[in-house]
Amino acid sequence: MEITDVLSVADIGSALKECQANESFNCKRFFRTCGLAKKTAEEIRKVFQAIDDDNSGFIEEEELKFFLQRFSAGARVLSDNETKIFMAGGDKDSDGKLGAEEFVDLVLS
Repeated sequence: MEITDVLSVADIGSALKECQANESFNCKRFFRTCGLAKKTAEEIRKVFQAIDDDNSGFIEEEELKFFLQRFSAGARVLSDNETKIFMAGGDKDSDGKLGAEEFVDLVLS
């Protein structure tokens, strides 16, 4: 499954453009701009699976650093600070990783 099966290339491009500068990534804004926030929980889970590189059922901090690159190979890597803020926003059980339902909740909140 490709992320572009769920989201349009144009919307992804707009979202990536908003966070090109270092320390400018805001997951809520990104989710809105790329259109993910308007998708169903099932569609969000499909995107989650595309981001979960090792198919562990979780997105760990190391995978989260490369979050933007899952949407476009040429996108930048998130900084450690951006990654920690992103993780803290969704990691409800404080286990240091995002499960699929935590990701869905974060996107839809």
